[in-house]
Amino acid sequence: MSANRPAAVVVLAAGEGTRMKSATPKVLHEICGRSLVGHVLAAARELSPERLVAVVGHESERVIAHLAGIDPEVRTAFQAQQNGTGHAVRMGLEELGGGPDSIDGTVVVVCGDTPLLTGATLTSLAATHSADGNAVTVLTAEVPDATGYGRIVRDGASGAVTAIVEHKDATDAQRAIREINSGVFAFDGQLLADALGKVRTDNSQGEEYLTDVLGILREAGHRVGACVADDHREIAGINNRVQLADARRVLNDRLLTAAMLAGVTVVDPASTWIDAGVTVERDAVVHPGTQLQGATHLGEGCEVGPNTRLKDTTVGAGARVDNTVADTAEVGERASVGPFAYLRPGTRLGVKAKAGTYVEMKNATIGEGTKVPHLSYVGDATIGEYSNIGAASVFVNYDGEAKHHTTVGSHCKTGSDNMFVAPVTIGDGAYTAAGSVITKDVPAGSLAVARGQQRNIEGWVARKRPGSAAARAAEAASRASETPAGEG
Repeated sequence: MSANRPAAVVVLAAGEGTRMKSATPKVLHEICGRSLVGHVLAAARELSPERLVAVVGHESERVIAHLAGIDPEVRTAFQAQQNGTGHAVRMGLEELGGGPDSIDGTVVVVCGDTPLLTGATLTSLAATHSADGNAVTVLTAEVPDATGYGRIVRDGASGAVTAIVEHKDATDAQRAIREINSGVFAFDGQLLADALGKVRTDNSQGEEYLTDVLGILREAGHRVGACVADDHREIAGINNRVQLADARRVLNDRLLTAAMLAGVTVVDPASTWIDAGVTVERDAVVHPGTQLQGATHLGEGCEVGPNTRLKDTTVGAGARVDNTVADTAEVGERASVGPFAYLRPGTRLGVKAKAGTYVEMKNATIGEGTKVPHLSYVGDATIGEYSNIGAASVFVNYDGEAKHHTTVGSHCKTGSDNMFVAPVTIGDGAYTAAGSVITKDVPAGSLAVARGQQRNIEGWVARKRPGSAAARAAEAASRASETPAGEG
């Protein structure tokens, strides 16, 4: 076990976040494919803590359900009334066992609304705490403008933290300090549990402040230290939609930078958005206006975009996806999609398959080399290898009550403007004529023709639309056809 491995991490996620002006609890708002608290939990997990507890309060049932979905092993503590950060941490420790002797080791406390916080920074905090032998170590940052933040006051000789002074209480000299408190701490667990029992509520808010623990420990002769984050943006909390958007841009840039350094070409990072769960292999090319969401994976050398949104979609090596929306789909190696295609859940394109312009697919498996080039809907279907589906074809899968399946074999050639009324099967090597409505199975190697006989009613336009432009054109054509060659 690592010497810096915490005994516990406590995530504070009980607040309502009234400035978000939302029916959604603040910590459940999302950026880059994860909730705010989801990003914090992911960073905390990089510490490999023995135990992890989230303190919940506002809309606790929704938050607990969300936590169970993203991290089933996280424990939750309920803070019935938001009586301050010290009270919240005390609720978390009680969930872990309670008494001063029950937490042997480091306890890291983090805020659930700091999505830019990284596991590397938390690891540095835990290492500094252990190496310096502190009772508590504060994660701090130096910011360009510290207005409104609590200032970190240090001892000039030892560098130890002597106080955290709120902006309104700071002297002019203290307001010149740019090092601020992040609200993230590493504590000696036993000392923390003991000090929390001594925190008073004789303040303007009548709350238990976690920062009071620092003064209690320092007065008892214990060392209070600090660890400075490399990037001050990591400690930014989210309190409104403007800050949410700012954090999304920072995190998106961070994710795109990592992808580019790993060998991915992002043509225009400013117009490209990527979620934290996306993976991309080297030599993939991402064109402008592309959004990669959820657990999307781009294979080596594939090309995606422009103006494409992929969610939980896998794109194989060497494939091309252009101006496309795809959700929970699989695009095989060297396959081609778009432009202007829509791949709905359950779509699976084989190697070198094609879903072309204005093609929509849903719950469809398309075999190797098969092409659906244009203007077609393929729903609830299986198509074999190296078949070609004619333009403007519709797989009629819904009878008003239930969905039905269509099967098209390998090496089939179906005509344009076909309707395949499911359930129906087209055998291997079969053909269907243009304009056919296929309602019965087609045996292998057969040609199916399912359309009415053409009937021409001569003179209909002259009788029914006399004097119209069409009638005049038809009359002129008739006269021209009656004029012998060479006369005029």
